[in-house]
Amino acid sequence: MPLPPGRVHHVAVVVRSIDASLRLWRDLLGLELETVMEIPTDRVRIAFLGVGESKIELVEPTDETTGVARFLASKGEGFHHVCLEVDSLSDELTRLGIEGVELIDSAPRRGAEGPVAFLHPRSCGGVLVELIEAPGGPSWRALGMTPPKP
Repeated sequence: MPLPPGRVHHVAVVVRSIDASLRLWRDLLGLELETVMEIPTDRVRIAFLGVGESKIELVEPTDETTGVARFLASKGEGFHHVCLEVDSLSDELTRLGIEGVELIDSAPRRGAEGPVAFLHPRSCGGVLVELIEAPGGPSWRALGMTPPKP
């Protein structure tokens, strides 16, 4: 039996403008803005806002040719994906692949907050699922990443 995910790490929302969206998420709903950063490899700008043990991630495309930009153009602003924290990303990808889950990423890659991999919505009831490895897991070392301080 697989180990259940540790927690919902974050829920991602695609937005046209992080700056404009902060009026709702930070100013009106009172979520704490943790960080805003560019992710050049994914051609997006993201913001994380804390809520309990989880986060809301705002995702703004910076290039109109990306999947995120196409998502925004076709579906508008709104829910994009859910991210679950797992102990060992490589082990989980192997297990899910054996079970027939379609993997977008077959190996862990660098994400904004740790090693990540995506599962295709076709295998997840239409939902894009991101997995992130808990701080200090084996993929952190393999990718040369340093876990955040508690």
